[in-house]
Amino acid sequence: MENVHLAVEEDDLYSGYNDYNLTLDSEELENNAGFQQAVRTSHGRRPPMTAKFPGTAIGARPLATSFGSRMASSLGRPLTGAVQDGAARPMTAVRAAGYTSSMSRGSNFDPLGQSRGPAPPLEAKNEDTPEEKIKILEKKVNDLIEESCMAHSAGASQLALEKAKEAGRKERALARQREQAGNTEQICLDLTYSVLLNLANQYANNEMFPEALNSYQVIVRNKMFSNAGRLKVNMANIYFKQKNYPKAIKFYRMALDQISNAHKEVRIKIMQNIGVVFVRMGQYSDAITSFEHIMSESPNIRTGFNLILCYFAVGDRERMKKAFQKLISVPLGVDDEDKYLPSTDDSSANMVVEAIKNDKLHQMERDLKLLAEKYIMTAAKLIAPAIETSFATGFDWCVDMVKSSQYVELANDLEINKAITYLRQRDFNQAVETLKTFEKKDSRVKSAAATNLSFLYFLEKDYEQADRYADLAMNADRYNPAALINKGNTVFVKNDQEKAAEFYKEALRNDSCCTEALYNLGLAYKRQNRLEEALDCFLKLHAILRNSAQVMYQLASLYELLEDPQQAIDWLMKVISVTPTDPHLLAKLGELHDGEGDKSQAFQYYYESFRYFPSNIDVIEWLGAYYIETQFCEKAIQYFERATLIQPSQVKWQLVVASCYRRSGNYQKALETYKDIHRKFPENVECLRFLVRLCTDMGLQEVQDYATRLKKVEKMREIREQRVKSGREGSARGRRDGREGSAGSAGELIEADPACLPADSGHSSSSTRGERLSARMRSLPGSDEPYETSSPKELDASYVDPLGPQAERPKTGAKKRVEDDDFADEELGDDLLPE
Repeated sequence: MENVHLAVEEDDLYSGYNDYNLTLDSEELENNAGFQQAVRTSHGRRPPMTAKFPGTAIGARPLATSFGSRMASSLGRPLTGAVQDGAARPMTAVRAAGYTSSMSRGSNFDPLGQSRGPAPPLEAKNEDTPEEKIKILEKKVNDLIEESCMAHSAGASQLALEKAKEAGRKERALARQREQAGNTEQICLDLTYSVLLNLANQYANNEMFPEALNSYQVIVRNKMFSNAGRLKVNMANIYFKQKNYPKAIKFYRMALDQISNAHKEVRIKIMQNIGVVFVRMGQYSDAITSFEHIMSESPNIRTGFNLILCYFAVGDRERMKKAFQKLISVPLGVDDEDKYLPSTDDSSANMVVEAIKNDKLHQMERDLKLLAEKYIMTAAKLIAPAIETSFATGFDWCVDMVKSSQYVELANDLEINKAITYLRQRDFNQAVETLKTFEKKDSRVKSAAATNLSFLYFLEKDYEQADRYADLAMNADRYNPAALINKGNTVFVKNDQEKAAEFYKEALRNDSCCTEALYNLGLAYKRQNRLEEALDCFLKLHAILRNSAQVMYQLASLYELLEDPQQAIDWLMKVISVTPTDPHLLAKLGELHDGEGDKSQAFQYYYESFRYFPSNIDVIEWLGAYYIETQFCEKAIQYFERATLIQPSQVKWQLVVASCYRRSGNYQKALETYKDIHRKFPENVECLRFLVRLCTDMGLQEVQDYATRLKKVEKMREIREQRVKSGREGSARGRRDGREGSAGSAGELIEADPACLPADSGHSSSSTRGERLSARMRSLPGSDEPYETSSPKELDASYVDPLGPQAERPKTGAKKRVEDDDFADEELGDDLLPE
């Protein structure tokens, strides 16, 4: 580049090539914007001279004409091509920026003009002017409104309200600034309207209804706001939430009066709200008038369903039928689903179909269709028993109407719902007959009907039929998770948990959200003692069903089996938070706390369980034993007396009640209780022994009579035991002797077996199961000592207290008697006192 530059300096062949006097060019003057502006306006004044023209002094008038000077000044170029070294860059951009021949005279290529020094800084805006302050404040208000709306859309209602309040404060400050600046005519009503409307909406979203109503009133009463009367709809909505229905109707009608007939959809929605308010007030005739007008002007699914409800409320059968026909004839405006099916010969069309197959519009269409089907199904189930003499006839009429409408596919679903309605009415035979009619239908309906049949037979414990229909449902639709679950259940009851788990897993593969399959899979793992895998299943299920008491109870049970009682207690506490009055859960919590050694907590839960269900023998026994252990026998009596009422044939509860009386010091009541037990169970040995001992201690004359009875009963028991023993020996001998003696030995065994005697547990000996104390009572001190049979020669009246030996009396703080001091009466002299 340097060599070329030097060559140009030595001999410039193109010097003066670009020098051209533009004064002589008059052809393009009409298209020259600068020239035209200079001619028409004051911009044509000559700028101060910045270069020395030949033949003039610096800054003096050039020798050219005024026209030429004005044109040259406007174009920003000198009149001649003589440019001195280091001349300034031309002012206009008419000539291209780049290399020119002027560079050959000592100037380098400088497109950015850096040789002239840094460009002057831009003039900063003066923010202290009133206009700039007003613009900045307006922008802040708009930003706050936008932030408030965004916060509400994100669910932060409180933050949205704070932003709306701050926008209101800023807007008032803006109005004051305009007044001070004298620009009251420039007040932006749209900004004020936006601030007030957003504030009212945020008050309503935070359920601050009085404040919202005041804000709406400020807008509505201001005549400067056009179309503000529409906001009375919002005020009516607030009155509806406050259940002030008369005022809601008043404001709905006021808003309806201020909306022109051109806005048909808005008027229809307001009338629909009016009809709903009339329904809430119980004025069904007025609601029917509103809904009928809507169905005649612009019918829709929701209004048609509400109209059927009103006719059902007034009991008009014929109009119910007509309203149902109108409901199923409402056009949804949804195209056929075939447009979403891919084509085999057009790849570009397939790409379009794939793109729109699950777009927002298709989702909206699908939701609208599902809503229509839901309303039609609900209406059919509602009016079927009312429009005809019987439920079945009415349902058949609804099915016929649906078959002749655009909802042909709903006919089969209505038939299945008919069967389910039979189930709710406890008419199982009709339900089964209805479902069996679907065996020849298409696969989807057949699978649904067979699934319901399998479930019905499973509930009736007809597992063979349940298995058959489960197979039929699976063959019709292998990907039906309900059919797979039913099949797994039929295998589960046959104790083949491994195979049942496979069916449950397949159902989960087809539908990962199938909670029934996951629950049953956990039960199958639990039956197989695969506790960790079962725990994993129920933890996953708990993540889906957060408040399911059954799932949380299974988790508690699994942790108990895994020997982690603390985790089991924690999960049971969660179950109690969902079902706080379940007595069995409370008893289970008491049992776990008792196992942990926390008696006070165990007592609390057992007592709560007894309060909700006072007939649980285990709970009654624990509470009674707890009071005996804590030496409050009087309080234990009420629990054991309740156990006596629940199990009157069990002598042990009555013996415990008598022992409680005796240990509490009420011997007379204890004696009466023992006598009553003896009258009910005259062959009970323990009762007679207590009577003999108690009469002996009290010095009563009845002791001899009871001793004689005790001796007789013990002798009968010995004879009975010998008979049992000889019967067993005879049966063993018969088995050894051969087939003839076997039958006779068996007969002897049956006669001698005390279990085959008349079923009166009180008349049997103490060795029978009915008279034995439970494990809880036997665990008390001294209660595990066996009773010994007395010899026939000598009467044995000894007994063992079923409640255990009495606790020793606590030692008192009484001082021992001090022996008399021989020198107690003598006074000590001063010489004997310590120094």
